[in-house]
Amino acid sequence: MKKQRLFESKTKRLVDIFVSIMGIIVFLPIWIIIALLIKITSPGPILFTQDRPGYHKKIFKVYKFRTMYPGSEKMVKGKEVMKDDSRVTGFGKFLRRSKLDEIPQLWNVLKGDMSLVGPRPDVPGYVDCLTGEERDVLKLKPGITGPASLKYRNEEILLTKVENPQKYNDEVVFPDKIRINLYYYRNYSFWKDLQMIVCTILGRKMKYNNELI
Repeated sequence: MKKQRLFESKTKRLVDIFVSIMGIIVFLPIWIIIALLIKITSPGPILFTQDRPGYHKKIFKVYKFRTMYPGSEKMVKGKEVMKDDSRVTGFGKFLRRSKLDEIPQLWNVLKGDMSLVGPRPDVPGYVDCLTGEERDVLKLKPGITGPASLKYRNEEILLTKVENPQKYNDEVVFPDKIRINLYYYRNYSFWKDLQMIVCTILGRKMKYNNELI
């Protein structure tokens, strides 16, 4: 079992390196266009960087295209970003909806901070809440996509439909993501990884652990 895990881990890393290099090359013209549009449509930097806990809680800087007005993430500490959030720029709404804001994380994957598939990298406060077996998810590298990301791909829309978005996220969404990511950790499949990557790119749903995500 350990030898199998080791093989899967090395294979996963090789796929990460190959796909991230190809992705950076293929998306380079789009990166340039997005960067220019960000600068034209709102003041501030092109990239948004933030410290996130990754593999075994090791802190790394995650990269995204900036989608919010400068300093907006500090306006309401801990507030979840929702659909039509006033802190998000006009062009940022398109980037978030299309998930193009995540493209710079291919650099995180190439560096080894992240993997193509895994749990989304949460802010430090959330991983500090993990207890017992829940901490097994910290044995996984954060991913650009993953089963929990696929299930909650429309999370911003979902949170607009509840009375208390922050409470709903903390008490319903976050625990469910942990449940899904624990299943991923215990039932890793290289072929399921490939399927999740394809479904993410094509915006399709897939069957995972007897539920449609």
